[in-house]
Amino acid sequence: MSSLGEWFSDNAWVLGWAAAALVLGTIELTTLDFFFLMLALGAASGSVAAGLGAEFVVQLLVAVGVSVALLGVVRPMAKRRFLTPTGATFGVAALVGQRCAVVERVGPDSGFVRLAGEVWTARPYDGYSVYPAGSHVDVVEIRGATALVLNGD
Repeated sequence: MSSLGEWFSDNAWVLGWAAAALVLGTIELTTLDFFFLMLALGAASGSVAAGLGAEFVVQLLVAVGVSVALLGVVRPMAKRRFLTPTGATFGVAALVGQRCAVVERVGPDSGFVRLAGEVWTARPYDGYSVYPAGSHVDVVEIRGATALVLNGD
């Protein structure tokens, strides 16, 4: 049976690449830019290549190749997926763009619509249109507790 020292010397490159991957992964945790994560995965691939008995030049080519491929292909997709706001809207902002039914004539001075299951005061967005009861309109803006609407037909 071989000694621990022999095992470490036989697996020095495996451990070196794994240590590099661990350090790069730790740096990624502080930056959250997906750059160091791609390098960490490249270093992990170099460790796998070393574990399979590849020469150092092959290990280096594997590590660099995987890193470059991940940086060029996976990183842009990951950044788009995880770092771009989803555009989710909450509250009254979520009502903008919805279609609603006119409950009581909507004109420049008064009107009511059924919006998201509730009755809202409404006014025409352009300030002069008139929408009869029973018609459908689209919400363009919410101003206070009033929906500003336009003809949805």
